[in-house]
Amino acid sequence: MGEILGRDELLRRVAADRAAGRTIALANGCFDLLHVGHVRYLEGAAAEGDRLIVAVNDDESVRRLKGEGRPILGAHDRAELVAALRAVDYVMIFEEPTVGPLLDSIRPDVHCKGPDYTPETVPERDVVGAYGGRIAIVGDPKDHSTRDLLTRIRG
Repeated sequence: MGEILGRDELLRRVAADRAAGRTIALANGCFDLLHVGHVRYLEGAAAEGDRLIVAVNDDESVRRLKGEGRPILGAHDRAELVAALRAVDYVMIFEEPTVGPLLDSIRPDVHCKGPDYTPETVPERDVVGAYGGRIAIVGDPKDHSTRDLLTRIRG
């Protein structure tokens, strides 16, 4: 089971992992209603490094990205669900509008995004490129979404 960490502790863990020769992968997202697409994305991300960090958007950024009525679950609940997945080592809730500043401070070896992106369309590609990291596109096709689940539930 993964651990939910604050930024300072996460940076300490990453430094210790690097000192031990481990590679770091980072994935991020809202993870509002956990579904199989999320699991496959995070399993794919975990295969890219020895340790997987998952950065979970805070509630305000989810509202900005997804609209009114979202998130369904609060940030701490979403982080706990993500941390329970076997593929995940560390989880951090981030407050910035984008994951760019977190990438710049952690400098993961690999920044993982889902198949709705290409390496050229990843918004953080310049940040990752500036420190010499790489981008990996992981997970299955976007056949699953929280929006679709909500539509089905609301019938």
